[in-house]
Amino acid sequence: MKLLVTTFLVYALCLTTARAQYANDKIKVGEQAPELAFPTPKGDTIKLSDIYKNRYVLIDFWASWCGPCRRANPRLVKMYREYKDLKYEDAKKGFTVLSVSLDQNKEKWEQAIAKDSLEWEYHMSDLGGWNAEPAQIYGVTFVPQAVLIGPDGKIVATYNFAEQAEDELKKRVKTRKKKRA
Repeated sequence: MKLLVTTFLVYALCLTTARAQYANDKIKVGEQAPELAFPTPKGDTIKLSDIYKNRYVLIDFWASWCGPCRRANPRLVKMYREYKDLKYEDAKKGFTVLSVSLDQNKEKWEQAIAKDSLEWEYHMSDLGGWNAEPAQIYGVTFVPQAVLIGPDGKIVATYNFAEQAEDELKKRVKTRKKKRA
């Protein structure tokens, strides 16, 4: 009987997790990205629409208390360093990351940014935790989660982990064509 109950619980958990990850009806690939305008750690408000003009933006939803997020951050930093200065076919300003935190504690949020070397300039949070307005706008039900926005402001793709965007970025990097003699 214990085995049956355990098996059922594991199945239910897997089903719920899978459904949570793929049942986002708030955003859709190809649609205009919903605006985000929230405070930075310094208290200034930044807007997504000001960031994506002529650039790819990877919105990374995360939190300082999220173990999978923190373990993924070094891979995200590596990807950012590799792709931030490359030339893209349709994005004159290249690529950047916008980190959107689901933290409630500003000090822990700032400490995690520093400790994980999240060196890009764009960080925002309303410190609302799971009730954070950016998470509500984008239908975020788990972290980490990421959304790639194109230079036209449209949603290119969604991901469970931000570094999964690397394949899409590779496709969009401008390649030099050799001149024929």
